[in-house]
Amino acid sequence: MPVRRFDPQALLLARRNCGRKQAEVGVLVGVSGARVSAWEKGRSIPDPEKLPGLAQAVDRDVDELFPRDGRPDLADLRADAGYTQAATRELTGTKTAGPVAAAETAKHRLEERYVEALAAKYGVSVEALLRAQERSFGNDVPEPGEAEQPASRDGEGLPKTLAEKITYLVEQLPAPLSDAELADLGNGRTGTDALSADLVRDLRTGVLRSAEDDVLDALAKALNASPLIWSQDADVQRVIAETLLLKHQIVALAARGGEQQGLSAELLQFVFDVVDEARAETQGGGRAAPRS
Repeated sequence: MPVRRFDPQALLLARRNCGRKQAEVGVLVGVSGARVSAWEKGRSIPDPEKLPGLAQAVDRDVDELFPRDGRPDLADLRADAGYTQAATRELTGTKTAGPVAAAETAKHRLEERYVEALAAKYGVSVEALLRAQERSFGNDVPEPGEAEQPASRDGEGLPKTLAEKITYLVEQLPAPLSDAELADLGNGRTGTDALSADLVRDLRTGVLRSAEDDVLDALAKALNASPLIWSQDADVQRVIAETLLLKHQIVALAARGGEQQGLSAELLQFVFDVVDEARAETQGGGRAAPRS
């Protein structure tokens, strides 16, 4: 699911520009002012279905304030309409949210009797809903008049900057983590105090575009990645792009079978280690030293 990008600093600036207090925004969104404060400080992230109302509360367009990379799937349409998955049982007239949950997780497509009702509540056409359903099943069908977006061999459209890579890796985590939680996790795994919540936020949002090696190492550990992912070396970048494209393909295949599982951290680490060794040999330095 191409989750919308949430930037705490952007929310803070938007709220200040519209002249509303945190408590006022909270009332409009249905949360406390303390929750809005936590969002603005990066201590937590709003649920996807809160983002449209949150953008409206600060007088901004949701696509502008919380942009999304890629085409929406069923879960995206639901979130954009402001519904939780549990709330869809009222839309389908069923005792549970099972029909929608099954379609969103690529287990079963929606029965025809649910399609029109959901499209109306989501504010989209039946055709748009069906295209989104195909994406939930791993088929990234284009919108009308939009060209197909084949995966490029040079990794076009994949994360390139430090901020983009951090955002990408955060989105791959089994459960969302705040900047503070990432900092604590990275520090714990490396036995250092290299990270802080503010530092993670500044790197994730692009305020800072580089960092010391110990910071990047701790951040990689927190995100279950190899520090090699931060490399700007052209050869490494190309292989990383190929690896991420392969991951997307595997996720799509898994989705068609009813499970969405990406490459394991161990397999990614193996790929990165092979690349590291190949680069050392190519550059005439012999075999790379084994990683500890």
